[in-house]
Amino acid sequence: MNRKGAKEFRRFSEKPQKIFASLRFIPQFMNFDLKNLSPREGYKLLTGVIVPRPIALVTSQNEDGLVNAAPFSFFNIVGSNPPIVALGIGDKSEDEAKDSAKNIRKSGEFVVNLVARAMTDAMNICAVDFPSGISEVEAAKLQTAPSQIVGVPRLALSPAALECRAHTTLQIGENRVILGEVVALFIADEFVDNSKHHVDSARLDLIGRMGGAGAYTDTSGTFELARLSFAEWQQNAP
Repeated sequence: MNRKGAKEFRRFSEKPQKIFASLRFIPQFMNFDLKNLSPREGYKLLTGVIVPRPIALVTSQNEDGLVNAAPFSFFNIVGSNPPIVALGIGDKSEDEAKDSAKNIRKSGEFVVNLVARAMTDAMNICAVDFPSGISEVEAAKLQTAPSQIVGVPRLALSPAALECRAHTTLQIGENRVILGEVVALFIADEFVDNSKHHVDSARLDLIGRMGGAGAYTDTSGTFELARLSFAEWQQNAP
């Protein structure tokens, strides 16, 4: 843990009354009615405060076997029994879905490849708006590996990959929200203790999106915070 992380750990480990006492003023807030903003303006504000966002480098496959890879930061796990991930894919235009969404709709399968720091340049190439028929995997010179259950391959360089089957797709305006059930999980051996099902998350060296056009972060500045039981909260309540 670096100095910044240690400082944050100490700050969040203080008793609640000390934390409350440190709030010397109530901040002033700017209120935005999103109905009065353009979609672009709302996007900038929302992606500026919902940070960091994990990145799903999604592989999908069309009917001709061409493998597509595209990064999406409107992504997260939203359930565990069954395991469900949500993937937000904006439409290419008002009447046209992006290639990833088209492929998932037709095949019903996709793979979420988590993005390590070493994959940053390749991920950025995959974000290029290539014409249909060009594989981002080939353009970024990424190698693939067979998945265990689904037919779509995973990316060999990714330290963790989630094999998914599409469950439900919600079309809300120009947003296509795909809920996928995770049917298999790949984690590189060096990052997981199989006997305890424990993942060394920090060593995965994953990156995430921040606000702004090209802002990213990593997991090097983490801290730990134990969850309080109700009894522990009662002991420390002001």
